[in-house]
Amino acid sequence: MNSMHIGWIGTGVMGNAMCGHLIDAGHQVHLYNRTRKKAANLIARGARWCDTPREVAQRSAVVFSIVGAPHDVEAVLLGDDGVLTGARKDTVVVDMTTSSPDLAAMVYEQARKKGVAALDAPVSGGDVGAREATLAIMVGGDPEPFEKVKPLLALLGRHIAHMGATGTGQHTKMCNQILIAGTMIGVVESLLYARRNGMSLDAVIDVIGQGAASSWAINTLGRRIAQGDFDPGFYIRHFVKDMGIALAEARRMNLSLPGLALVHQFYTAAMAQGGETMGTQGLYQVMARFNNLVE
Repeated sequence: MNSMHIGWIGTGVMGNAMCGHLIDAGHQVHLYNRTRKKAANLIARGARWCDTPREVAQRSAVVFSIVGAPHDVEAVLLGDDGVLTGARKDTVVVDMTTSSPDLAAMVYEQARKKGVAALDAPVSGGDVGAREATLAIMVGGDPEPFEKVKPLLALLGRHIAHMGATGTGQHTKMCNQILIAGTMIGVVESLLYARRNGMSLDAVIDVIGQGAASSWAINTLGRRIAQGDFDPGFYIRHFVKDMGIALAEARRMNLSLPGLALVHQFYTAAMAQGGETMGTQGLYQVMARFNNLVE
């Protein structure tokens, strides 16, 4: 597609790489991040710094955001200097943060009043998916703006799906996070079992990662556990936030999810032990302490 003026807000573990793909595709990116230092590499590659989200919107036809939590989304999109204060009519705002469906609906309604389109488009695939542009992108909102930005989304991910009305992107991401939560417990307990038996974790993963137990979690995060690598591809604190949203939505629907509730408690324990900035594979260290397997 032709070069566009695109806004980008949020240059964390995933957002930095994602923004870079748009720069590499020849688009002029107008950039804001709470900490300018974390955007320095993108500025060096041609992104233009903006002092506020409002300024980003004033310069852009499409604005992407991927920030930490719902309160951050509210601040950058709906705040006094937020995107909607500067967005022109027909701008498309695409929030890729994992956030609450209710907030997605609020953003949609506030945007609609200004003639601005808003999509909720959370992603899955972690830091690897962000770097390799292989993310799964699940989108809620009106079909017309989705089709408008789909070529841009194709620069960021391999699997792009319009799930339905506003909020359905976030609901789909909750399904994703519920599945990951249960899978991660299985990964950790499987590898603890292997370790207690004195087995090579890599050798175990070589086999079970190719059979019926195969998953992205065992083959990617399991490898990191085997290597003692607990750096974040996705922060524990963000995963706790996501599970909290899913549990709140489940309560609203009178839906019992005891497995998710249990995993949420384990990850809360990880935060209590100072692991909030570790990757989600850091749960292994929490469970290892339970079993006196800490080296």
